[in-house]
Amino acid sequence: MRWLITGADGFVAGHLLPYLLEAETGAQVFGMVWRDAPKTSWPEAHPRLQILPGELGDAQSIAQVVDQTRPEVILHLAAASSVAQSWQDPEPAYRANILGQLHLLEAARSMKTMPIVVIASSAEIYGRDGHNGEAIAEEAPLRPLSPYAVTKAVQDLQAGQYFAAHGLPTIRLRLFNHTGPGRPPHFVASSFAKQLAEIERGLLEPVIHVGNLDVERDFTDVRDITRAWRLAALHGRPGEAYNVCSGSPTPIRRILGLLLEKTNIEVEVRTDASLLRTGEIKSLYGNHSLFSETTGWQPEIPLEQTLGDLLQWWRKTVRANR
Repeated sequence: MRWLITGADGFVAGHLLPYLLEAETGAQVFGMVWRDAPKTSWPEAHPRLQILPGELGDAQSIAQVVDQTRPEVILHLAAASSVAQSWQDPEPAYRANILGQLHLLEAARSMKTMPIVVIASSAEIYGRDGHNGEAIAEEAPLRPLSPYAVTKAVQDLQAGQYFAAHGLPTIRLRLFNHTGPGRPPHFVASSFAKQLAEIERGLLEPVIHVGNLDVERDFTDVRDITRAWRLAALHGRPGEAYNVCSGSPTPIRRILGLLLEKTNIEVEVRTDASLLRTGEIKSLYGNHSLFSETTGWQPEIPLEQTLGDLLQWWRKTVRANR
């Protein structure tokens, strides 16, 4: 089977590609990286992995990648993924997420045999209203609040429309928060872990800068998420949308507390107004029963292990960069 992974130079792909190459022993895997990305960010070489530069915003570039690779499965990971950055400047998210996916879907439906296309939607599309403190199921209305969430809602609807109108076998993964080793530091758990690692090395004063610690999110280990991507492609139903999550809400305060338990240093916790978001959703957690029943997937790695591995990764990274 021929697999094309967009965003191959990103966080999730850093875990997905090695896993996929091991799990799909007869597969040919193609990784599309941003054409302006330095080669230092490219995935590690592998005999069954071919790297191709591309640009989501350039329809011709995407068409060339799809034509060259002739994939049977496309896992579309490439995206502008920061909620905070979308508030500061929404245009890049609109270009990469909506227009970029449009280019990919058009290229996929032009193939003689259309591939399965698994796309990354987001829990952010559900917004904050009408959930009554309960786990969100896929039938919940879409009420996106941030510019990022709007782009993901459009991606979700766009993929559904391409299945309904063109028969393109799209599968939508509504991904809730996920973290683990390699997560960029502008995401909350990784921000805390990086700050702690730098404080331990004496690079920062013993102060952790935080936003709103009282909101709750649904965290899953990125290594569990990589299994979900593969299982979705192999067993998901075309046209369907699936929540992928742990099924449990975790206050951000607990994330910080679990990380602090893994260090011996004393720190001050200081709220930073620049980290407080407009339109913050208080609680967001999901019901993954539909995805589990369809594919057999279950989250396996406990949050404590995820955060411990994340902190250890930052310790090694900070030490290596000194």
